[in-house]
Amino acid sequence: MLALRKMALGDPRLVLQEVPEPDLRPGHVILDVAAAGICGTDVHIRHDEYRSDPPVTLGHEVAGTIAALGAGVTGWNVGDRVTTETYFSSCGRCPPCRTGRPNLCAQRRSIGSFEDGGFAAKLLTPATNLHALPDALAFPEAALIEPLACVVRGVLELGRLDAGDRVAIAGPGPIGLLTLQVAKAAGTRAVVLGTAADAARLVLAERLGADATLAVESDGLGERVNEAVGGPPDVVIECSGAPAAAAMLAGLVAKSGRFVQMGLFGRPVTIDLDLVCYKELRLSGSFATTPSSWYRALALAGTGAVSLAGIVGATYPLREWAQAFAAVEARLPGKVLLVP
Repeated sequence: MLALRKMALGDPRLVLQEVPEPDLRPGHVILDVAAAGICGTDVHIRHDEYRSDPPVTLGHEVAGTIAALGAGVTGWNVGDRVTTETYFSSCGRCPPCRTGRPNLCAQRRSIGSFEDGGFAAKLLTPATNLHALPDALAFPEAALIEPLACVVRGVLELGRLDAGDRVAIAGPGPIGLLTLQVAKAAGTRAVVLGTAADAARLVLAERLGADATLAVESDGLGERVNEAVGGPPDVVIECSGAPAAAAMLAGLVAKSGRFVQMGLFGRPVTIDLDLVCYKELRLSGSFATTPSSWYRALALAGTGAVSLAGIVGATYPLREWAQAFAAVEARLPGKVLLVP
């Protein structure tokens, strides 16, 4: 089968090559991959800005159907429509694992970075990672459950949005657009910020319910943000991975406010941490997902509180992966997906 792979550290080339189909293992299933989203992390892996263990097939935002069941797997049938959590293995013994936070396990191995992922026709994954898809959720939408679970983890479980909060979100990419919808579902007022180059993305943010969208180059940005949400933002959420955005949000957030870091920078950055003291800010970040965040994400998508269809952008066959990655790096609106 064809698979899109990173072959070596220090080499930003990706290679589409024929590889053997995965061997079925006890306790695992093989999925026919119907859709796999291209994440910013995949771009970071390509450029060695996120840890990986090549040669490895990329792709961790996956939806498909069960093609085969390994020995000992119960409760599932061939043909079931599913999505999968991303941790192929963790130690199961360390304090994070034992307290429901396998995302922080030092021995965690995830699909798409340390184990072969979903940019291929078939994927091997532990059966314990599976989640059944709501009937109304099409496969391209279902591949967005993983990034939605990341947003749930960062914004709801750790960021702790409250109804009535005033929120400013930097970055109208897929994570920012999902964050917007989660924030609105929580009962907040929310403004989405982007650069002039994000004009089409900001239009999509308006369509998805933003109370306002603003270009960061606008004159009097702080006053316009306050006007849009009714005062200085109680919560600012950085989704772009741009150092300038983090610095900007630290200036915009209200005293006693919350700063939530969702985006990855891929390198060390500088921010004025004195503002954390002067404003008595609460600073939080998140790393991937926990099992609880998947259940909440599926509930949000399944009830329509979050529209994943509204986030789906262009889809490409696996052979057109280069065009797909170019679309991601060109910041086209919505989530770009491969359909192996």
